[in-house]
Amino acid sequence: MTEITQVRIEPWDEDDLALLRRKNAPEMMEHLGGPETEERILRRHQRYVDLAGTGTGRMYSIVLLPGSEAVGSVGYWDRVWHEETVYETGWSVLPRFQGRGIATAAVVAAVASARAEGKHRFLHAFPSVENAASNALCRRIGFLLVEACDFEYPPGSTMRCNDWRLELSGSS
Repeated sequence: MTEITQVRIEPWDEDDLALLRRKNAPEMMEHLGGPETEERILRRHQRYVDLAGTGTGRMYSIVLLPGSEAVGSVGYWDRVWHEETVYETGWSVLPRFQGRGIATAAVVAAVASARAEGKHRFLHAFPSVENAASNALCRRIGFLLVEACDFEYPPGSTMRCNDWRLELSGSS
């Protein structure tokens, strides 16, 4: 049985670098091309910090309540997909906190944030076809499975993903 845990998403800030380093473990990066170098982590962290001011998406830390411990991340950002600008979303939760409904609650909150912006009609998720947990989360939240596709991630590498789509609004 899944334990439902209360979480809050908070805008990514300078203090979240330690969380990003914790998430860079081999078991966390298994479906994403493996751990990143320190240089890539620092660049990613700065992109996450800067994203809020660009109008092209948001990154959040996932905070477990009541203790306010950062246990993962969730976000969304602009992507051109099949000649349409959409939001892409991604998330991760540290291994010892998985299986408690944390990712589901955080993604639902991020979807609400993306929907409130009213910018794009669709939000897409691209989990690896081998990532059963992320694919199940997409299904549970109400994403529609569009197709399996080849997806470039990390840059320069192609992985086989499922393209999941969630409608945010009736207009583009």
